[in-house]
Amino acid sequence: MDSLLARYRNILVLIAVLLGQLLLLGYQIRTQRDVPLIRVWAVTAVTPFAMALEAGRTFFQRTIGDYFHSRDLAGENRRLREEVGRLKLENQYLRNELTTADRARALHIFQQRTPSKTVAARVIGAGPGPASRIVYLDVGTPAGVRKGMAVVAPDGIVGKIVAAYPTSSLVQLVTDPNFAAGVISQKSRAKGILRGLDGGNACRVDYIATEYQLEVGEWFFTSGEDRVFPKGLPAGRVKSVERGAQFQKVIVEPTGTLGGLEEVLVVVETVHGQIPENAEPLSEVYVAPPPPEEHPAAEGPTREGFTGTDADLLMEKYRALGASQGLRFGETSARPPDFNAPIRAPAANSDPAGAPDGGDAAGVPPGEAPARSPQTAGAAAKPETSGPAAPAGGAAPLSPERRR
Repeated sequence: MDSLLARYRNILVLIAVLLGQLLLLGYQIRTQRDVPLIRVWAVTAVTPFAMALEAGRTFFQRTIGDYFHSRDLAGENRRLREEVGRLKLENQYLRNELTTADRARALHIFQQRTPSKTVAARVIGAGPGPASRIVYLDVGTPAGVRKGMAVVAPDGIVGKIVAAYPTSSLVQLVTDPNFAAGVISQKSRAKGILRGLDGGNACRVDYIATEYQLEVGEWFFTSGEDRVFPKGLPAGRVKSVERGAQFQKVIVEPTGTLGGLEEVLVVVETVHGQIPENAEPLSEVYVAPPPPEEHPAAEGPTREGFTGTDADLLMEKYRALGASQGLRFGETSARPPDFNAPIRAPAANSDPAGAPDGGDAAGVPPGEAPARSPQTAGAAAKPETSGPAAPAGGAAPLSPERRR
């Protein structure tokens, strides 16, 4: 049997395959399917392996892509940070340039307005140590700078030249304890000596007597008596005032050194100015406007346009007052004049006060006799009781004996 199967093995396999194919074909026809079963089985068998391969490919692609993308994001983030830093530096540089331009413009305006001749300079260095009170300027003797010249800024005085070199100059600041300058207060006109304080950005004013009334916030200006600084430059504002036995302890905040020093002016030819008036109040207090002036119905003579003396002006006022009340000064009157009453225009039949015969100051036309007072008019109208009235012509009356 085994030899028979071995001999016809190929034919038996072919018959089995053909028989299986016929069965499958019949099943396919019966079920009315267009896809061959072998293909269905093949696809079904291969699909899990294909899904596994696709999942591996997707995972690998995402992992590798995210890695390289992360490397790109890190590089882009670094590039953006560098660009932001560069833009910040440019912004700071432009801001500094704008600030420098503003300071240069303010310095130029101040240089044009000040009557003194000045030379612009830039601070190029400072003395050693954090408490140094000296700076170096980039101008020297070729620009006309000499020892003892004043150094100022638009906000106030800065210091004075203590040494001049061919290419630079040395400035002693107002905050130096060895510095001194003559100053005067704006409101009370108190004079003193401005000196620096040790260990602070402030100054003191010496030799201010106790009788002067100084207020916090009051300005001190250069007096010009030190022969260094021109008169009228701001020196600082009062921070505190303490009264002593003979002199006051006045602490002043210098305004010329506030905010740092970069550009200054060296005064090469001094022209003194004036101390500005204190037009604004020192404290921030609301001040109401003054009340309106009261105008009477008719004003008397005023100083405006009057060329006489004060006594003449007072006489004219009294005459106008008498004319408005119908009184004559110098004569006996039934009622005294009211000096507090307003001056009104005199009536047409009123008696002017104290008017001369030909003057119009009392309102009487020239050539007319002034009206009589009530007492004078009554005396003229009263008849004589001692005898008959005198005939016209002024003759004396005759007695009864002579009439016979």
